[in-house]
Amino acid sequence: MVDPATESDPLEIPDKLYFRIGEVSRLAGIKPYVLRYWETEFPGLGPKKSGTGQRLFRRKDVELVLEIKRLLYEKRFTIEGARKYLENRGKLDPATAHDPARQSKLQQGELFTPPLLEKWDEIRKELRAILNIVR
Repeated sequence: MVDPATESDPLEIPDKLYFRIGEVSRLAGIKPYVLRYWETEFPGLGPKKSGTGQRLFRRKDVELVLEIKRLLYEKRFTIEGARKYLENRGKLDPATAHDPARQSKLQQGELFTPPLLEKWDEIRKELRAILNIVR
């Protein structure tokens, strides 16, 4: 029998406006103190607080928690690596933001395609000019 908590199928997030920390903890399968810690480490994770101080996570926060968990626990990223990955993910072309194969190609060498090679040449020339100035 397969344990549902270990399956990599996408988790069904209930259709609600807000989730309390206990609900998010159960959905993600992590302890509430881990969520509170992640709030300090990941700027994009910022639940609102109710008048009584209760954390209220929106759906996008829950999705981000699940993505952080995947990066840290499945992909074995460090906290810093996951933070940088998430920051850079937003800077990618929206058409490629959710395409892992395309992201991998970008990370592995599309920095050296003809349009970008021209930029590298320009950067190289500027660096040489700076070097000549400081000599």
